[in-house]
Amino acid sequence: MSRILSAVAWPYANGPRHIGHVAGFGVPSDVFSRYMRMRGHDVLMVSGTDEHGTPILVAADEQGLTPRELADKNNRLIVEDLVALGLSYDLFTRTTTGNHYQVVQAMFEVVRDNGYMLVQRTHGAVSPSTGRTLPDRYIEGTCPICGDPGARGDQCDNCGNQLDPTDLINPKSRINGETPKFVETDHYFLDLPALAKALSAWLDDREESGRWRPNVIKFSQNFLEDIRPRAMTRDIDWGIPVPGWEDQPSKRLYVWFDAVVGYLSASIEWARRIGEPEAWRKWWNDPDALSYYFMGKDNIVFHSQIWPAELLGYNGAGDKGGQPGDLGKLNLPTEVVSSEFLTMEGKKFASSRGIVIYVRDMLQRYQADALRYFISAAGPETSDADFTWAEFVRRTNSELVAGWGNLVNRTASMIAKRFGEIPQPGELEQVDRDLLDKIEAGFETVGDKIGHHHQKAAIREIMALVGEANKYVADTEPFKLKTEEQMPRLRAILWTLAQAVADLNLMLSPFLPTSANAVDAVMGGTGEIAPMPRIEEVTDLDVKAEDGSDLHYPIITGDYSGFPEWRRHNVVPGTVIGKPKPVFQKLDDSVIEEELERYAGLTNK
Repeated sequence: MSRILSAVAWPYANGPRHIGHVAGFGVPSDVFSRYMRMRGHDVLMVSGTDEHGTPILVAADEQGLTPRELADKNNRLIVEDLVALGLSYDLFTRTTTGNHYQVVQAMFEVVRDNGYMLVQRTHGAVSPSTGRTLPDRYIEGTCPICGDPGARGDQCDNCGNQLDPTDLINPKSRINGETPKFVETDHYFLDLPALAKALSAWLDDREESGRWRPNVIKFSQNFLEDIRPRAMTRDIDWGIPVPGWEDQPSKRLYVWFDAVVGYLSASIEWARRIGEPEAWRKWWNDPDALSYYFMGKDNIVFHSQIWPAELLGYNGAGDKGGQPGDLGKLNLPTEVVSSEFLTMEGKKFASSRGIVIYVRDMLQRYQADALRYFISAAGPETSDADFTWAEFVRRTNSELVAGWGNLVNRTASMIAKRFGEIPQPGELEQVDRDLLDKIEAGFETVGDKIGHHHQKAAIREIMALVGEANKYVADTEPFKLKTEEQMPRLRAILWTLAQAVADLNLMLSPFLPTSANAVDAVMGGTGEIAPMPRIEEVTDLDVKAEDGSDLHYPIITGDYSGFPEWRRHNVVPGTVIGKPKPVFQKLDDSVIEEELERYAGLTNK
């Protein structure tokens, strides 16, 4: 049994999240975490909403709200959406908590005192119309290295090189399109060159492990070729105050030293909330603990370079030495699990242009597990993938409804009609044993694929086994067995099918938790084989509102102690089976045209 940290990228709280976001960070991390819990590992899955920065200020102004009011509003929306999708966080919190401020500032002080923070004068990008600092990621222009026109002020996704906003050719603000003004200002910079040797050795070790996806390790190593100090503070009045610069209230820590520390601060908050304030150390200080970071490819640098460098600096593991602080020696990521991009009908998601499908809108019209299935079976695991309504309808109808749903429905229907309960099987024939052996072997092969982040291959294998079970029905023809002499054979076939459905449902439960519970109930179970998350209203542990009242916010948490083991569980003869209702909803082909028209209406606004 291992301790496993599932560190899930923090969605930004300037608006609701779309399905491209959850395809990158949400569903893959949940499938992995659910599977690892079923294998008996001690999993801690944490994240929260990232709520600081200029885009929050801009969006708040547009809506006539304070930054905190906007963050509160969108935090709740995102929490509700992620719970509806079934994401099993132990704690999903936010970056505006007193706990997060304290952990970030404590970590900053140690990295600074160890010598890995440099004060440098630099040119900051400012909006001429508002006077506000523009984040590097919100400045776009032409890459001076490869010529790609969509480079950002922090990096070019096309060639993988680290950039500064002043490097860009024809820089423009993503917020309003204006050309930024560059002004001189002092900031703290993370001394990445002093950490480069340790970073390189760590990455080489990760490459030798053979577990990292090739796109991630290559992108990360390319970054080392042009490593330079990176600004960790910004001129802005919405964010975490910089320790030591309390007399400069316009200086705040940048997202580079804010959101990524959230994995640690969320772990600490979780421990405090369960009444075991030191429990987080089992995942962060124990060198045998494993940590997996889930995100889209635009966040690779955050997690394979910046965050590891900050951890190394905190641990005193760079060229300048140093000692860890009270948090102890902190573990670096075991693996950065990055997905590629999901596009929509061949176009990149762009909320401002209406090229978007919000998670909430999707789940109001379609089953959560239909979306989870599409992401798992056709998502952007190692290459960009395209969401089309035609493919969503096809996969839902032909694979979920006609494949898996049909197997469940006809198995339960035949048992309910002929016996009313799972029958005692008697002697099995070779064809029965062959099916059960194939399916039982799937626990090992499917589990290995999920454990190595090959989720598309895993679900393909499960659906192939579903196909084998449906073929078994066609070959054995239990619906033709009606005489008294044929009853022993019918009992054997239907018991075999009940066992096959139970096994397959357990394998599918990390991917399709809501429907796994529904299938379990159809087959006479409790309907609780896949524990689900819940929203809990909590009070900030450390700070109060300006008027002295408590600060309340919703978190995602759950009791995940009830996961069944990842193995065959023998079905019990005599278990009552009633007439089933379909678990999955078949979609009419008219959905395709309706959704395309809705999408066209959004993009034409």
